[in-house]
Amino acid sequence: MSTTGAHVPDDRGGGRARPGPWWWPRRRSLVLDATLAAVSALECFVEGVSFAEKTGIEPGIGAVFGLLVGASLLFRRRWPIAIVLIAIAVTPAQLGFLLGIVGLYTLAASEVPRRITATLAGMTGVGTMIVAFIQMRASLRQDSDTPMPVIVITSVLMALGLTAPPVLLGLYVRARRRLVESLRERADGLERELTLLAEKATERAERARSDERTRIAREMHDVVAHRVSLMVVHAAALKAVALKDPEKASASAELLGDMGRQALNELRQMLGVLRTAQVVNGAGTGSTLAFTELGSGNASGAARTAGHSDGTGSGPQAGARQPDGPCLAELEALVEESRAAGMRVELTVEGEVRSCEDQVERTAYRVVQEALTNVHKHAPGAGTEVRLAYREAEVAVRVENGPSDGSPAAALPSGGHGLVGMKERVTALGGGFVAGHTEAGGFRVSAMIPALPVVAVPTGPPAAG
Repeated sequence: MSTTGAHVPDDRGGGRARPGPWWWPRRRSLVLDATLAAVSALECFVEGVSFAEKTGIEPGIGAVFGLLVGASLLFRRRWPIAIVLIAIAVTPAQLGFLLGIVGLYTLAASEVPRRITATLAGMTGVGTMIVAFIQMRASLRQDSDTPMPVIVITSVLMALGLTAPPVLLGLYVRARRRLVESLRERADGLERELTLLAEKATERAERARSDERTRIAREMHDVVAHRVSLMVVHAAALKAVALKDPEKASASAELLGDMGRQALNELRQMLGVLRTAQVVNGAGTGSTLAFTELGSGNASGAARTAGHSDGTGSGPQAGARQPDGPCLAELEALVEESRAAGMRVELTVEGEVRSCEDQVERTAYRVVQEALTNVHKHAPGAGTEVRLAYREAEVAVRVENGPSDGSPAAALPSGGHGLVGMKERVTALGGGFVAGHTEAGGFRVSAMIPALPVVAVPTGPPAAG
């Protein structure tokens, strides 16, 4: 039976420390074992000399033998089984009292299988009981009145007293050490899980920031590109008629100023939403992304309401639904702006007009807006048809233009993200988007957006009774 490699950590089973030399987990463990070995060697030296005198052996031999037996306790962590076997072997010579106790404790506290520990502990107990019985019989030989059961019981109790406490203490330390190790492993596992969760949270935050950057870019494109495109078209027309028709030039200049102010208002609303989100985040009461769609919010709704006021200070009627962002009711005004810029555009509405969800109306409005902007850029002078259809479970929009009539194109830059932004908006709501050239040489943009009508919630006082 191999007794090497038994793992016996520090008796305290405590935290980690600087590793010691050879098989000792700590330097103080080496000091402890060396001290125990020195005490055991001294004890065995005295007992070895006494045993040699009783048996007639040379005292020097008994002394050397006792020193070697006692000093073997230095290797208790490395070979605990061997130490217990040595203690059992020298039990008849009545050597190694400390060696046997410490050896049993170390064996029970080590990772040696429990059946081996129980076997060696039983052998130690039986050996101790036999030696105790013989010694008591020899010392009580002159007293014939002592009954034999008393001698046997005393021998058994002595064996149990020298064997059971170190074994039980070692088993307790072993169980405690395993508990500490399991708790440490569990803590390490939780730490790894927390690290993974933190990494996933960081990834989600990065994705959310990326999505918000995409939304910001898309909204900036939709809000600014249309207005600025119309301003460029009107500026070109103003240059052409400035000298020939001063009245028309004056009207175009006024219209150009109105469009510039509208563009500034929309930019101001957008920046207001961004600034509000930053303030909320700075107060620690919101997430890193305090809005889901730019251009929406109370600020834009309030500004739009103010913009549509008739100048008399009267706002929308009480209880009316306030759209969150541009809505389909403003589509006629959007088309009229393009007509004022010289585009031949017609608007057709099919189905029963109804109010839909804010995101649905906003998305449909932006699709039409971006499509008209593209017509200004790429097909000047082309006839355009805008079609809005209210269906049972969806809203469909289609913007189709014919080929350009050869009118000079204004120098309008194109970022190449208009169609991508429209498709992202529609598909985000679960709709379908198609764009492409027609057989007649024009271009068509179609979008179908799932939508349910918005049920008006009564705001008046409850009926009596």
